[in-house]
Amino acid sequence: MGRGYMGRILKVDLGRGTIAEEEVPDEMYERYLAGMGLAAHILYDGIPPGADPLGPDNILAFVSGLLTGTGSLFSGRWTAAAKSPLTGGWGDANCGGTFSPAIKRCGYDGIFFSGISEKPVLLYVKNDRAELRDASHLWGRDTTETEDMLRADYGPHASVAVIGPAGERLSLISGISNDKGRLAARSGLGAVMGSKRLKAVVLDGKKRISVHNREEVHRLSRICNRWVQFQIPLGPSPVLAYLGALLRILPTAMAMDGMIYKFMLRQWGTAAMNQMSPEWGDSPVKNWKGSNKDWNMVKSKSADPDMIKRHEIVKYHCYSCPLGCGGICSYPGQYKESHKPEYESVLALGGLCMNEDTDSLFYLNEYLNRAGMDTISAGATVAFAMECYEKGIITKKDTGGIELTWGNAKAVTELIHKMVNREGIGDVLADGVKMAAEKIRKGSEAYAIHAGGQEPAMHDGRMDPGFAVHYSVEPTPGRHTIGAQLYYEMFQLWKRVKGIPKKIPFQIYTKNGRYSPDEKKAQENAACSKYMNIVNGSGLCMFGTFLGITRTPTFDWLNAVTGWDKTPNDYMDIGERIQTIKQAFNIKQGIDPKANKLSGRALGMKPMKEGANKGRSVNIETMMGNYWEQFGWDPKTGVPTRERLERFGIRPWR
Repeated sequence: MGRGYMGRILKVDLGRGTIAEEEVPDEMYERYLAGMGLAAHILYDGIPPGADPLGPDNILAFVSGLLTGTGSLFSGRWTAAAKSPLTGGWGDANCGGTFSPAIKRCGYDGIFFSGISEKPVLLYVKNDRAELRDASHLWGRDTTETEDMLRADYGPHASVAVIGPAGERLSLISGISNDKGRLAARSGLGAVMGSKRLKAVVLDGKKRISVHNREEVHRLSRICNRWVQFQIPLGPSPVLAYLGALLRILPTAMAMDGMIYKFMLRQWGTAAMNQMSPEWGDSPVKNWKGSNKDWNMVKSKSADPDMIKRHEIVKYHCYSCPLGCGGICSYPGQYKESHKPEYESVLALGGLCMNEDTDSLFYLNEYLNRAGMDTISAGATVAFAMECYEKGIITKKDTGGIELTWGNAKAVTELIHKMVNREGIGDVLADGVKMAAEKIRKGSEAYAIHAGGQEPAMHDGRMDPGFAVHYSVEPTPGRHTIGAQLYYEMFQLWKRVKGIPKKIPFQIYTKNGRYSPDEKKAQENAACSKYMNIVNGSGLCMFGTFLGITRTPTFDWLNAVTGWDKTPNDYMDIGERIQTIKQAFNIKQGIDPKANKLSGRALGMKPMKEGANKGRSVNIETMMGNYWEQFGWDPKTGVPTRERLERFGIRPWR
């Protein structure tokens, strides 16, 4: 009788050229699930303190989720994890597409790479056979070219993960690509893969993924799918911009039911937020110093969701996803087809840089996907450079003749080309804003917006302080995919989890209440972190979880797949264990949790004088301490106590 997991991992020593299988005991899955949790356990034990992230001692993990391939919906995500060269601590990047089930169909829950190869190689796995092969002929090619060549060699059904030129050149803001445009983008893990001279992983397996009670899994999935397929007609996208303006004007806010966001995702994908978010105050503008006054409805028209949708030629679904928020687009220009630009990419390359040129947004989205560089960090780094240029810190001479003025689409494009190729000033900027500021100096540090070295995503903590908290306290800082006050409302965890605050969907509350730190908000933030560890350990998509815990039955799927009889609170304890070992990983690697605090500008340390977030600031120190206290860590330092480590069976780092 199956339990959803394969019970084995593959360990590849690239330096020695050896490959070995290792069995994973059942109890390990009950403690850490699979996916991120399993990776956290192995990397915590396996990476020594002070390891060079680009050296042989770092371990790069490719892990699938416990629910992946079991018939559970939304379960097609995989996670890459390693010591991050960008932050120096725990690094992970989550990605969709079709690569996650391919790991398990080869018979493994994860593949772990150590050492450094002497020459470019790829790993080829076909069921029980795994071997390293020469990849010198692929080095230097972009992600799409590489994927096409590998499928020509290994067959159209092979699943492929690759790095592009950015990862080969060790850009600390590079990622890992699969499905010609899905990018495990964050934490600089493309550079880790590049440092190991691992160009690609090619998987072609047909192993069966067995579950405890398949009938129950399918029953739960049918119920979930009915909620996904339920759709109300929505008007043209400009309505969303005006809705954002209305939400900005109102002195109150409403507890959100995630079905509302699902309706928008199904119609437009994440592009639904392109015009709404700036009006609402959710999207940072002009390197976090601007507002909806600067990026108004006229300027944001360049990313009109209806316009983007018109270029969509086919809807894109990740594995086991009934929603299909992605798409393949045809847009006039260099590339005949490309993945639909996502919200994060559009606002990072658009509003953050004041770039309202639609052609450049489509082009740069595809160019960066092919180069294997994170669009969020790339856009943020360009915005940083533009402000440095505005202040006279860098000049036209430094840029190689590029006039880095706000909104100059040609300049944005030319600078990103230089970053990918590490040419001139691009070499300075290719490692993100923190490293760039350390090289440029001259007061540029004031304009480098980051959390612990990673550029935050396109959600403003001055609108929702929950984002600011998670940017600052997560072991992988600057991440928007873990929690926010909005996320807590949509998860609706209180319906299944005991002892956490209840919220009534559509309940009206005053906006000012968001900014007062209290125990209730700390409980909500901690619950988000715990739950998302379960989600990432299961291979689930965050967008699916936004339907709410009773519509997307995460806990019930896990019990049906594994045969366990765990309560929702039991699973939340597993989520807490995963969060604790990731935090312990950071302490072991010498990271001061307080140093991951988000930059002051993005916290409203000097409150904005106009716009949607006028006068707002986040009491981040108090909120960080309150959050750490919920985990039983030292609230002043964020360091897990020995008692907490012992409770979860985690060996102390000393």
